[in-house]
Amino acid sequence: MKTSTLCLIIAATAAAEGPCDITGRAGNPCVAAHSTTRALYAAYGGPLYLVTRSSDNTSQAVGVLKAGGFANIATHDAFCVLKDCVISVIYDQSGQNNHLKQRHKLVPASRHKITVGDGTKVYGMWFDVQYGYHVDNTSGIPMGNDEESIYAVMSGKHFNDGCCFDYGNSETDDLDDGCGTMEAIYFGNANWHGNTGAGSSGPWVGADLEQGMYYGGGAKTIVNNDSQPLTHEFVSLYLRGRTDGFMLKGGDATVGELQTMYDGPRPNATLAAQCGWPAGTATTYQPMDKKGAIVLATGGDDSQWATGKFYEGIMVSGATSDATDAAVQANIIGVKYAIIPARTATALGCYQDNSQHDLNVSASTAMVTTDAMQECGTLCEDYKYFALEYGKECHCGNSYGKYGKSTDPARDCSMPCELDTSNVTCGGYYFENVYSH
Repeated sequence: MKTSTLCLIIAATAAAEGPCDITGRAGNPCVAAHSTTRALYAAYGGPLYLVTRSSDNTSQAVGVLKAGGFANIATHDAFCVLKDCVISVIYDQSGQNNHLKQRHKLVPASRHKITVGDGTKVYGMWFDVQYGYHVDNTSGIPMGNDEESIYAVMSGKHFNDGCCFDYGNSETDDLDDGCGTMEAIYFGNANWHGNTGAGSSGPWVGADLEQGMYYGGGAKTIVNNDSQPLTHEFVSLYLRGRTDGFMLKGGDATVGELQTMYDGPRPNATLAAQCGWPAGTATTYQPMDKKGAIVLATGGDDSQWATGKFYEGIMVSGATSDATDAAVQANIIGVKYAIIPARTATALGCYQDNSQHDLNVSASTAMVTTDAMQECGTLCEDYKYFALEYGKECHCGNSYGKYGKSTDPARDCSMPCELDTSNVTCGGYYFENVYSH
């Protein structure tokens, strides 16, 4: 009985452990820790992120359910009941105060709800082009050729080839300061200077080292067939920046081990870069000249053309060991990241609308997936009804029909849904296709 009780206590303690506890114990303390989904230390009980409401420009911090736990989105949902909030700050849990704030547009706070654990609902961050965050004035971030390691959880289902869906070390002046002045995880399928991972479509884990996002170095600077595409719904990504080279790893964030995609010298600048520009900057990637800012979903030179999803990321000092990486991956798997399954929707018909919307919660003014009905239904999952309108709008509410039903649905609700590949229509000009869950 005593042995069983002790095992339960140990198990409970292990379950509360965060990735920063693991790396810290191994001698690689976190110097930045960002997540909208969970605490990244067992003892962390502070805020995860700040939401700001457009209706009155007020803000509310969103914390955790308990120290070491998941986000308390009851606070988020109560404050953002009209779904008119953005995430204005992602707080640094490391104690270094490296909080990520606005660089480009701010992410809609209620767009991307997922589950963790045994069904706890939290919000991830959904990025389209021209969205991004950064912090230039940092503390504790490795500089120059100092070693660092970076972990992140992103998604293999929402990406592009634009520059640059990054998380990590960057320039402090928001400019291209030359080769080797940044070192960040890149995720996408860009073919910068023609370089590629295995296959042609990606997405691949890479390193943005400025003037190039690389899937390998040395003889694998242009083509690295060891870098396999990572198409999982949730992906674990890793970059190890050593004094003499770098390593990339990736895998499914819900099961299995990290796979080494590259381990070797830094990119050969004569093969795939324009090093030496601007004038007077480095002509090589070795040694590095990291500047110590942090970027998320944007390039070091202020580029803003990438898409992606972000759930958590940490930056640690020093080069971690493979054992530490495996332990962090196991910890991430224990989060149990999952997409909320689509609910069955029942079509209720085509209804009139006006500027004072029939369904009074405007969840989105631009659909971003190829399944408009599922996207809108998920955004409005806490309401009885949802409606598609004007080819791209999503509205939520608990009642409908106050302006009457269309007398000619084939005419009034025939507008195709932007991006949608099905035969679903998205209402029309002040006409809405209404659905119930």
